[in-house]
Amino acid sequence: MNKEKAILKSSGRQQLAEKIVEYRTNLFKLRLASTTGHVKDYSQFKKLRVNLARAITYLHQAGL
Repeated sequence: MNKEKAILKSSGRQQLAEKIVEYRTNLFKLRLASTTGHVKDYSQFKKLRVNLARAITYLHQAGL
């Protein structure tokens, strides 16, 4: 299990909501940087999307 996954799994609802906002802003900033051509590692797009989806899933599971 990777470090980010373990952190998300052990987080509460408030921390998960904050992480979701953080992932969305980072993804927005990365998209902005890609339009200007200043992205060195394009694999960050996939990593951010996967972590965002994982955080949303854990948030929904915590709500049950």
